[in-house]
Amino acid sequence: MGETNSLLRLVEEKLRLKRELEENQKKQEEEKKPQVDPTALPNLPEECNFNINVRLPLETLMSSRFVCKEWYGIVNSPLFIDAHLQRSETGLIYLAPARRALPLSDVGKASSSSANKVDFSVESKVSEFHWHLFNPLMLSRIKFLEIKDDKSIIREYNVTCMGQIRASCNGLIILEISMTGGLVFLNPVTRKLNKIPCGTRSPHHIESYGLAFCHESSRYKLVHLFQDTFKYFDCEVMDIGSGSWRGVNGPPNGFFGRIKHNPVFAMGALHWMPDVENNEHIVSMAFNDEKFRKIPLPSLGGIHDRILEICGFLGFVTRQCADQFDVWILRSFDAQDWEKQLSITVDCSREMVPLFYMRVEVKLVFKCVDSNDLYVYDHHLEVRKIEVNEECFSSTFSRFPHVNSLMSWGT
Repeated sequence: MGETNSLLRLVEEKLRLKRELEENQKKQEEEKKPQVDPTALPNLPEECNFNINVRLPLETLMSSRFVCKEWYGIVNSPLFIDAHLQRSETGLIYLAPARRALPLSDVGKASSSSANKVDFSVESKVSEFHWHLFNPLMLSRIKFLEIKDDKSIIREYNVTCMGQIRASCNGLIILEISMTGGLVFLNPVTRKLNKIPCGTRSPHHIESYGLAFCHESSRYKLVHLFQDTFKYFDCEVMDIGSGSWRGVNGPPNGFFGRIKHNPVFAMGALHWMPDVENNEHIVSMAFNDEKFRKIPLPSLGGIHDRILEICGFLGFVTRQCADQFDVWILRSFDAQDWEKQLSITVDCSREMVPLFYMRVEVKLVFKCVDSNDLYVYDHHLEVRKIEVNEECFSSTFSRFPHVNSLMSWGT
C-alpha cells in the first residue's frame, strides 16, 4: 500500500512538471511574437489620413497633428490648409473687454482660472512692453461668434491685445496696436504673427484697411484708404512680406461721401459701400490694375443695406420694401452685370442689417437694429431667431466676417 502511494505521488509530480514545462514553452513562444500596440494607428494610405483630418474641427486638429510625423506633414501642407479653409464656416470675429483688469505682472501669462485664462499677449510678442502706457481698461480679448444648429456659440482664442481689428481675410487679421501705433498681421488660431509698419496717418482719422489674397501674385495685399490733409482720398498698398508701403492713385473726388463700412473682398477686388442714403453705386479697387472705379447698384441703396461676399461673388442685400429683402449677385465684374438671386419676406416691424453669409450652410445672417438678436435665413427662405450674448454687440469695436484657419502669410 505504501509503495502504491509513493508511485502515485511520483506520477503526479511528473505530470505537474510536464504541465509547467509546456506552460513555460508556450509563454516563451508568445513573447517571441511581435507585440501590437493597441494605441497604434493603422497604416492607412495618405489620402485616407488627409480625408480624416480635413473633416476635423480646428480645436481637434491642433492636437491631432502631433499624433505622428505623417499627420504633422499632412496638416501643415499648403494643399491641406487650403482644403480645410474651404470647409470652414463663416462667423464673426470681434474684441470684447477683458472681464477683469489684469495686474501688470499677469499680462501675457496664463491664469489659473479657465474663465480668465490668458495664454497669449500680442503686445508682449511684437515689442518691448511699455508699462507706463499700459491701461487695463483698454485690454481686450479676441473672440469668435459662430452659429451652429441655430444657436450662437462664443469661442475663445485666449489671445489679448490693446487695439482694434482693422481687416480679416482667410483666417488672418490685421490688428492696430494702440500702445505702439503699429500694425500686426496675426492668425489668432496658430498665434503666428508678423509686425508691419503702420500706414500714413490720416489727420482727420478717416481711413479704411482692406486685406485680400491676390491669386495672380500668390501674396496677401493690405490696402489703406485714407483722407489726406486737404480731405482728398489717397491710397497705399503693401504686399505682405515686403515690409513697405507704395502709393497708388486714390479714388477720384466725389466717389466717396463718407467711409464707414469695412470693405468686402470678392471677385479679385475690394469693394466699399459709401455711407449715404439712396446710394447709387459702390467703389471698387481691382488688384489686377490697382485702379478705383464706380459700379452702379441694381437699385438704390438704403442706410441699412450692405454688400457681402456670397460664394465668391459680390452680393448686394437691399430692403426693397417694408416686408422684403432682395439679394443681388454681381455676375461679372467687368460687365458690371447684376442678377437678382432671391427675395426674402421679413417682419415689416423689424429693422435689420445684413451681417454675413454662411458659405457652408448657405445662410444669410441679419442683425436686428434695436436689439442683439440675429436672424438666419436659409435657402428654404425660413427665418429663425438666434439669441446672442450681449458682449458681441455692446462693444464699440468693429466686427468682421471671419473664418478660422491654419493659414499664414507664407502659405
